[in-house]
Formats: sequence, C-alpha cells, structure tokens
Amino acid sequence: MKKVLVATAGLVALGVAPAHGADLPARTYTKAPAMMSAIYDWSGFYLGLNAGGASSHNCWTNTNTLGIATVPNTAEGCHDATGGLVGGQIGYRWQSSNWVFGVEAKGDWANLKGSNASTFAAGTTNQTKVDAVGQFTGQVGYAWNTVLWYLKGGAAVTDDKYRGIATATGVVTDQATATRWGGLVGTGVELSFAPNWSVGVEYDHMFMGNRNTALTTTVPAPGGLSRIDNIKQDADMGSVHVNYRWGGPGISKY
Repeated sequence: MKKVLVATAGLVALGVAPAHGADLPARTYTKAPAMMSAIYDWSGFYLGLNAGGASSHNCWTNTNTLGIATVPNTAEGCHDATGGLVGGQIGYRWQSSNWVFGVEAKGDWANLKGSNASTFAAGTTNQTKVDAVGQFTGQVGYAWNTVLWYLKGGAAVTDDKYRGIATATGVVTDQATATRWGGLVGTGVELSFAPNWSVGVEYDHMFMGNRNTALTTTVPAPGGLSRIDNIKQDADMGSVHVNYRWGGPGISKY
C-alpha cells in the first residue's frame, strides 16, 4: 500500500510540474534607453580679452601745399605701420542646429608705427601711427560641437596720427590726427575647452578708404596749414582671444 501511494505521488508530481511551467508568462527583456549625445551650445553673452599684431598700409598723395593746390596731385610714397595690440570684446551669439549667429563689439589699444621718405617734399619723412582700433560686426558660423568656425563683417574705426619729420634732425614739422571709419571682413576659429570658456584665433582685413587730411605746422609757427594729403589706408590684423560665456545653456541634448 505504501509503495502504491509513493508511486501515485510521483506521477502526480510529474504531471503537475509541466502544467505549472506552461502557465508561467514568457520572460520579457527591457531595452536599454538610447544614449543621449551631449553637444556644446554656443548661445549666450560672452566677454573676453584679445592680443595680437597688425599692419596698416598707408599711401600719401599731396594735393595742397601752404594753401596752394598741387597740380597734378603728387604721390609721396607708401609705408606699413606695424606693431602690437591688446584689448577686449563683448558679444552675443545664438545657435540654431549647427548654425551660429552673433554680434560683437571689439576694441584694442594699438602701437602701430611706420614711415617713409617723402618723394615729393625733399628732406621730409612721413610717419603714420595707429593708437587704437575698434570693430562693430555681425557673425555667421558653423559649429562642430565644441569647434566653431565663423565669418564676420561690419564697421571698423581707427585713431591715427600723421607726422612730417625733418629727416636730418628728427624734428616734427607738421602733424594731424584723425578718427577714420571703414569696413572689415574677417574669419576665425574658436574652441571651447570648458563649459563656459573658449579660445580662438582670428584674422581681419579692414578697408579704411581714402581721406583728405590737413597737416598743420609745428615749427616755426604752430597751427598754420602746412599741406593737405589724401591718405589711403588698409589694415590687416591677427589676434588670439579668450572668451567667457554666460546667459545661455551650456549643454543641450538630442
């Protein structure tokens, strides 16, 4: 009797176990969420410092001497005023997809100086000195995550000093100052090395045009008209800058 009961229990167990196994729901697998790629967003205000060098190409043409018109107008020669500059910039950028748009104001103290012996006034050296450079520009660029390449264009302004110097003695004989406005085009590459910091390099060409400039005497009697020169100016400028950005999202996800 005991053997029958044990055998019966074994058969029941064999029949029930598969039935319970069949009633269990199929195992399901949860798909891991897709990884979100982080991209740098260039949007926001920024403030920074820059330093570099520039060369201002200046050509002088005499149109008047001591109140008497020079006929025909006579070239006095050209020279490059070169040197260093340092300053700062402030701007705002906004990003749409990979495209970046912006506006910027940039100002630099400069020490650009150059001269040549006049081919019109014997014994006179003409000198140009640029003390400051300003830029007011718009930008359009394309971003590859933390790398931004951009083009810029707008207005440029320079603070210039012109001098005639007696070549033999070094005495300044006449002089003038001028604030000149023109246009510029440029390009640059910028790299973000931290969520709010970036460093970049930039090249600009400034078209300052032609301008009639009246130089007044310094000796023997200061203040009188010495001559009028039509001075043509173009400048090339290269700089390295560091910017700190705020006011926009640091990182966006897609």
